[in-house]
Amino acid sequence: MKGLLIDDDELYARTLQRSLARKGIETAVALDAASALAQARTDPPDFALVDLKLGEDSGLGLIQPLRALRADMRILLVTGYASVATAVESIKRGADDYLPKPASTSMILRALGLETSAAQEESDDTMTPLHRLEWEHIQQALAETDGNISAAARLLGMHRRSLQRKLAKRPGPERRQVDE
Repeated sequence: MKGLLIDDDELYARTLQRSLARKGIETAVALDAASALAQARTDPPDFALVDLKLGEDSGLGLIQPLRALRADMRILLVTGYASVATAVESIKRGADDYLPKPASTSMILRALGLETSAAQEESDDTMTPLHRLEWEHIQQALAETDGNISAAARLLGMHRRSLQRKLAKRPGPERRQVDE
């Protein structure tokens, strides 16, 4: 099985790609809508994991073109901005499933029908640890402020020195994984 991960957050996409590779699933990564469609046209994947917000684009607009390339492609929409309205809209447009971000490897495998709930119960990787989510949130704020620590601290509602302390405590390798 091969897939296409479409997400403008390169760190999340690459981490998820490594996690899926450990489960034996080959994936390609596209960081924007145009490159995603180009890759899918070249080699239509078995499934596509599409982020709702792709910079200035919307992942909703990719559902129908991907479905047109391969009718049996499983299309999963993921988002950190989950709402009933976008869930309904994604299903109306042809998505097979809608997952909140960060979606763990187990959640994705279940949505693809490759892992059962019983296998999930045996696993203790149900969610990304809170410290990892905090780290990713800080990185997103830094990206939005072009690396300006003072501006990122204001955006996050914290003191600049507090942010500097958190940045000095970068998560270790055991904390960087989405799943095992």
